[in-house]
Amino acid sequence: MFYPATFEPAQEGGFVVTFRDIPEAITQGDTEAEAFDMAQDALLTVMEFYFDDKRHIPAPSAPQASDRLITLPLSIWAKVLLLNEMLAQSITPSELARRLNTTPQNMNKVIDLGHTTKIDALADAMRALGRRLEVVTA
Repeated sequence: MFYPATFEPAQEGGFVVTFRDIPEAITQGDTEAEAFDMAQDALLTVMEFYFDDKRHIPAPSAPQASDRLITLPLSIWAKVLLLNEMLAQSITPSELARRLNTTPQNMNKVIDLGHTTKIDALADAMRALGRRLEVVTA
């Protein structure tokens, strides 16, 4: 999954990067390549804030011609979808753990961005919410 980012030349040199869909993610770099790397880090860092605050994460908007696309890893995107669905249904990690016959501690690991989770576990969690996790190639 990609989020569109705007790269603007900074007065002092380099580039300032912003995301219209994730306004908290702002970064910069001395070169375009450095700004791109910093944008990926900023996007992941802000995702952690959304998860910590249990806030809905906006979907990426359609890119405009001047946008650069910043990748959100598939494993993170699957967790974003899971968090958003849990919030939409007002389902707590404990309730989801109960539905999956696992412990709340295990479920907290599933929704922790810093913990590696098998895609099958994320698909099972989505299924427990009445949703289906699919990967479609374009």
